Amino acid sequence: MEKINKPNHYTWHPSGVECKDIVQHFNYNLGTAMAYVWRCGYKHDSPVEDLQKAIKHLEFEIDRINRFEIDK
Repeated sequence: MEKINKPNHYTWHPSGVECKDIVQHFNYNLGTAMAYVWRCGYKHDSPVEDLQKAIKHLEFEIDRINRFEIDK
C-alpha cells in the first residue's frame, strides 16, 4: 500500500514536500510536466524518458496557450 499512497519517486525530496502537494495547484499540462521533472532519475533507469515527457507536456501547454491567443 505504501507504493500506492507514497511512492518513493514522489516523496524523495528532503524537505518532506510531496509532488502531489505542489502540482495540484497547476493545470494538467504544467502539473504533469512538473511531476515528470520531480521524479526524474527516481522512477526509470534513464532520467531522459521523464525529461522528454516533461518537454512534451510543456509543448502541449504552449499549444494550448497559442490556441487561446488565436481565439481572442
